[in-house]
Amino acid sequence: MSPLMKSLLTFDTLHAPKLITLLYYVGLLGVLVAGISTIFAGGIAQGIVSIVVGVPLVRVGCEVWMVLFMINEALQEIRKK
Repeated sequence: MSPLMKSLLTFDTLHAPKLITLLYYVGLLGVLVAGISTIFAGGIAQGIVSIVVGVPLVRVGCEVWMVLFMINEALQEIRKK
């Protein structure tokens, strides 16, 4: 079995951290597009608030998921010892 196939079919390596990074950029883009469209629709204060609040919320949410996966990796290393 090739290494790529093995990594996809087993849970020895986690692919979710790479996916979370991608989701962070997509979420960031979504927050910026929503904020800018709100600004152009006439809600200048609402658009700015949505950007100022939304960007850190997306970041913190993704960081929480990354920490959970790092804890999992640390636990796997401890188990191997």
